Parts: sequence; structure tokens; C-alpha cells
Amino acid sequence: MPPSGKTPTPPDFVSKERSNGITSRPEFAAAAVFVGALAAMLLARQWLDPVLFVCVAAALFLSTSAFMLARAGRETSAAHTEASAAITQSDANEARMMAIIRSSMEAIITIDEQQRVVLFNPMAEQIFGWSAMDAIGAPLTRFIPERFRAAHARHVEQFGVTGVSDRQMGRQRVLSGLRANGEEFPIEASISQIRDGETRLYTVMLRDVTERVRAEQAQQQAREELRELSANLQRIREDEKTRIARELHDDLGQQLTALKMDISSVEEALNGSASELVRDHLQGMRRLIDATVASVRRIAADLRPVMLDDLGLIPAVEWLANDFTNRYGIDVERDIETGDARFSPAGATALFRIVQEALTNVARHADATLVTLSLRAGDKGVVLRIADNGHGMYRNREPAGKSFGLLGIRERAHMLGGAVDIQTGQGNGFALRVTIPAEAVQMQESQP
Repeated sequence: MPPSGKTPTPPDFVSKERSNGITSRPEFAAAAVFVGALAAMLLARQWLDPVLFVCVAAALFLSTSAFMLARAGRETSAAHTEASAAITQSDANEARMMAIIRSSMEAIITIDEQQRVVLFNPMAEQIFGWSAMDAIGAPLTRFIPERFRAAHARHVEQFGVTGVSDRQMGRQRVLSGLRANGEEFPIEASISQIRDGETRLYTVMLRDVTERVRAEQAQQQAREELRELSANLQRIREDEKTRIARELHDDLGQQLTALKMDISSVEEALNGSASELVRDHLQGMRRLIDATVASVRRIAADLRPVMLDDLGLIPAVEWLANDFTNRYGIDVERDIETGDARFSPAGATALFRIVQEALTNVARHADATLVTLSLRAGDKGVVLRIADNGHGMYRNREPAGKSFGLLGIRERAHMLGGAVDIQTGQGNGFALRVTIPAEAVQMQESQP
């Protein structure tokens, strides 16, 4: 180690420094060559005077040549340095890109214009069950179920023609992949394209969505089962309401009527011989029986109005609107145009219950003075709209307590393949619109 404690400069570094100093100043190199050449020629003058002019010319030529060589050397050195730096940066970028591709949690597959695999990352190996050695060079169709291969090839060709740099594949549906063992599985994929010289490369990034699809299918199945259970419970409850209403109307109603007739017979048998107190009691019993009969009829009608089965939907809705006005003092404007439509029992029941539940909600929550009820039947479907002029509600407002009114309306509409739309706002009233396909609520004409 040298006494100064500094690391000695390598000889080759010194020589490079000197050569770089010369090449970086080509005019100095040219001047040095000129002076040296001229001095040599002047020393030779004593032997060759006539050639002095030639010596000067030769010196100038040599100095110019040295200048050009030095300048070319400097440019070559700079170009070499820049090229080395570019190659180093390119290698670093490629290394980073390959590290990202290898560590990606999505399968990445790159294919050429002949749709043969040129890149197959580790996640692709894991998903498809093929090693990169077996996959590279193989056609992409190896990883696609046979029934989709032709369509997928056309899709890639069309994508190449469009010139779009990237696109999500299967935007409307889940695609299918093929594992090495022949198993099909659902995937989501996106594709991009780049040009590498005269070659076009396509890169597909995909993920295995088997677990998500299974969860969605299980959720959908559970939802359908719940809807079927709800529909079955609705039918059972409707049948039970019909049975109770019939028993109240026919059995209990008849017994109360018979009791009223018995009281009338007692009054006639007494024929004025009874005391005033007894006659008052008999009249009180008659009034009580009349009130009980009225209550029985009201309860039976609330459970299941007889006219819905006997007269049909429209008279039942008219009765319901009149009864609503009598009970709550809220006017109901009706606009009912069904033409020659004949409603099925299930369709009539569903529409009647929707109207009944909607009017109940108005009475409980709307604080309205007017309700507009519109029912129209056409060839394509039935549209029921019930609107009030109440205070309305915020769509995101949480109800004070659990309310299943709107939920029941949605379920009844869904059972018939219909849809429910709500328009409301604070202070702008509440409008309920139910659309149901015609074939779901109207009776089909029998074919001869």
C-alpha cells in the first residue's frame, strides 16, 4: 500500500485517461503532429532544400489526418459508451419485466401471429398444468376447449386488424380454458398486442375464476330456492286466507244470521208481554249481532274478498278503492283500462294483493290526501301504477322498523316475471310502478 494511503491508480486507467485526453482534444493532436512533422522536415533541409515546400505540405497533410483520426476516435468512443449504456438499461428493463411476469398472480401467455406460444409464465403452468417447456411452441388451441377454438382464432385475428392495443375478452360472459388433464374451467381474460419489428405479438392475461363462479352459482341457487320457498308460502297463505274467509262468511255468518232470526222470533213470541227492560236487552242483542256480522264480513273481505273469486279483478279493485276511501278518508282516482283481458286466478290474486299492500303503505306512511291508481293491460303486459301526493321518502332512508310491504310487492311481481320501479323524493310523493308480462297474468286461450 502506498504511503499516502490512497488506492493506486491502475496503469491501464492512466493510459485510458491519456488517450481520452488526446481524443477529446483533436486540435491539440493535429497541432502536435504538425509541429513534429515540420521540425523533422526542417532538420532534413540541409540535405534536401528543394523539397521544403513538399515537407510543409506533407506536415499539413499528416496533421489533418491526425485531426480526422482523433475526431473519429472520439465519436466512436462516445457512440460505444452510449450503446453500452443503452444495452445495460435495456437488459435491466427486460430483467425487471421478466421478474414481474414470473411473480404475477395472473397467468400470462404471449403468442405470435401464428398463435403459437412464445411465453408461458409460472402461474400459467400452475393453472393449465403444462410446463413452460411443453407449452412454448405449441398452438394456443391446446389450452382452449375444442368447441371454442375456431371462434377464438377469429377473435384474435379481428383484434389484430383493429389495431387496438388492449381489450377485455369475454366482457359479457365467462370464457373457458382447458387443463392438461382435459378438465374445463372458467376464466376471465384480457388481450393486448404489440409490434416487435415486423412481427406482431399478442399477450393474454387471464385468471382462474372457478371458485368465484361456484360461489355465484351457489348464491344464485340459494336465491332461487328462497324465492321458490317464498312463492310456496305465499300460495299456502293465500289458500289459508281463502279457507278462513269462506268459513267466516259461510259458517259464522250464517250462524249469526240464525241467531238474529231467533231473537226476532223471541220478540214476536213475547208479543208485547215482556217488560221494557227485556225488550231493551233484545234490541241490544240485535244491534250487537248486526255489528258482529259486519265485522265478520270485513275480516273475511280483508282476508280474501269473495268478489275476487266470483266477479274478478276489476270489481275487487273497485271495492278495495272504495273501502280505502271510507276507512281513511283518502280519495282514490282510478284509471282502469284492461279491454278484453281475462286474468288468471294467480295473476288476479297477485295484482289485487299488490294494490292492497300499496294502499296500506299509503295509509300508514304517506300522510297523503289523494291517491292515483292506474291499471292498463295490453298485448305485451300489464302496467299497474299507484301514486300519492304525500311527503315521499328518501331512497336511502332506513325504516323505523322492519317493513315487508315493498319486499312482498317485489316478490309477488318477481314470481310473475315482472319488475317494480319506485319514484320518490322528500316532499314529492311516492309512485310505485309494476310491470308484468301479459302471459303471466292473463288466461291463455285454449287451442281448438
